[in-house]
Amino acid sequence: MSTPTVAAIWHYACFVLALRPFLNQPGDGRLHPRIPAACLSWALLIGTILRVSSANRLEWLARSADRKQLDLDRPFGDDALAYFTERLDATVVRHRAATTLKLAKCNKVFDETAFIGLAIDGTAAGRTTKDACPLCHPIKDSAGHVVARLHYFTLISVVGAGMTLPFDVEPYKPGDSEYSAGKRLLKRAVSLLGPRFANYVVVDGKFATAPFLHTADAVNLPTIARLKDNLPELAAAVEARFSQQPPKEILQHGADWVEVWDAADFDPWSTLEWPTVRVLRYRQHKPNGSVVQADWLTNFPTARLSTRSFFKLAKSRWEIENQGFNDAKNLYGMEHIQHHHPNSLVVNWLFLLLALMIERLYRLRYLHRGVHSTLTSLQLKDTLWLNLRPAHANTS
Repeated sequence: MSTPTVAAIWHYACFVLALRPFLNQPGDGRLHPRIPAACLSWALLIGTILRVSSANRLEWLARSADRKQLDLDRPFGDDALAYFTERLDATVVRHRAATTLKLAKCNKVFDETAFIGLAIDGTAAGRTTKDACPLCHPIKDSAGHVVARLHYFTLISVVGAGMTLPFDVEPYKPGDSEYSAGKRLLKRAVSLLGPRFANYVVVDGKFATAPFLHTADAVNLPTIARLKDNLPELAAAVEARFSQQPPKEILQHGADWVEVWDAADFDPWSTLEWPTVRVLRYRQHKPNGSVVQADWLTNFPTARLSTRSFFKLAKSRWEIENQGFNDAKNLYGMEHIQHHHPNSLVVNWLFLLLALMIERLYRLRYLHRGVHSTLTSLQLKDTLWLNLRPAHANTS
């Protein structure tokens, strides 16, 4: 197989993932565009894959001698990107991301797993000291003075399928909440992906409330949620029973050994419209002697989900932390604000997630065919830079 290049990724995105119509018509809302939408859309995608998060650096690339190798047909400025993202329809980008996921499923990308999960969690990014936009949440010092502003959103990702693919975000304004944004995000994701794409939704304890669980029921998705102190009655009942019983099973998880308890007949709390609640507790023993214990609740019946699979699906929640938030922020520039405008923020986040999807499908499935080894994301990025003109190669 030939060495990965930007041109190869462009061909893969346009023809294997069928993204060319989207690049040409990404929901551009500019009245009299001078720079083609396809040029700016591809610049946002390949900029993320090359880990260029700054609009100024994207402008530099578009004006450099490498422009043709990047499949950018003309130069542009950072102001063109700002104008473009301000007026782009985020709904079109969301539809394209969902379509790409459905195409990946049709191409058997997820066939190695029996359960495809959707993980939802919230975070903050884009700290700024500039004037506030409608999505800004104030950060105050001890005297109550606003010293900075931050942007909060929930993110949804495919998990438990051998590849973590975050694909949509839902921002929320001051006065709104992560919890409400999560409900909106789940309903939208299922409407875009279809009712049979995923098999479960997994969330942290803050989403383990009756309204969110009922929202998941309404879209026909079983829920796996962390059980914490926000449900004191159920937590107390679980502690009273499991602390007096030996573990149901002992599992091997990598180098760790894990004790697990599993019971499906706990009483629901007063506002939860479930007949019973199933709870799993695991106590994970690590080689260094440390022990991690956690409780999880679900409405999966034992006939559909074994104890071992319950443990595996609960563990899949950490994918959205490690391969979702951590990678997006630390490697791909999600913390950076290219243009401080509410629609630009959302559009840039959505393009970043779409670029992650392209990069991971290309690297982990397309390049890994046959006996070819798997490249890390850093190796792919370095290879792409080194295959540009050497004078412009990024050696950082």
